[in-house]
Amino acid sequence: MVKTARTTSKKLNRSTVNTAEIEQFDSLAAEWWNENGPLKPLHQMTPSRLGYLRKQICAQHGRKDSGFIPFKGLRVLDIGCGGGVVAEPLARLGAEVTGIDAGAKNIRAAKDHAQQQGLVIDYQTTTAEDLADTKKTFDVVTALEIVEHVDDLPLFLSACGRLVKKNGLIIFSTLNRTPKAYLLGILAAERVLRWLPVGTHDWKKFVKPSELARPLERDGFEIADISGLVYNPLTDSFSVSETDMDVNYFLAARKA
Repeated sequence: MVKTARTTSKKLNRSTVNTAEIEQFDSLAAEWWNENGPLKPLHQMTPSRLGYLRKQICAQHGRKDSGFIPFKGLRVLDIGCGGGVVAEPLARLGAEVTGIDAGAKNIRAAKDHAQQQGLVIDYQTTTAEDLADTKKTFDVVTALEIVEHVDDLPLFLSACGRLVKKNGLIIFSTLNRTPKAYLLGILAAERVLRWLPVGTHDWKKFVKPSELARPLERDGFEIADISGLVYNPLTDSFSVSETDMDVNYFLAARKA
């Protein structure tokens, strides 16, 4: 009986939260909407990320991508929303958006900015696993640039899956665990170009596409698409690639 109790207690104490990671991003709360600040790469990614989201979400839910508010009526959850850089455009496209983040300062910054913009977004300081325990589900779940920052990846992926409605869609974007990703995503981005604070990423926590796909498939998802996100130094911009997934990539999966 004692062994069972200890096992149960250990299970209940599992968490995806990495305190050091949360503190680092919370320290940047005031910079989320500074397009030339330490989070500049996220703003540079935004056009390509939104283009990818529009394409995949419209295809899954039978919407016209050319529509002014193509996401009207869809309930969308943005996990690891930070200051709302993706949540706000999703709301403008007509979605009913919930944004969650484990950093309280990030959520305060997101709420303040949304209010200034006249947007209604349900921001919550919580984790994917805690929200999943409420049994809430969404038509679309996004987890962008968050996978490489969580602890207990299996728990995180399981929680994300539970948050998706049947016939719903989940979209990840993250960094591939390749030598090229180490050179460009850490050495170049953090130490040479100083795009991000040194220590933002840990190459050992980068995730290969197969390491995302397998657990999702076991949980009843079908992989809809895997595409790369590529930086062009000549144009100082990002674009979606169907072939180059060596550094950044998207993975979209539908819940069967």
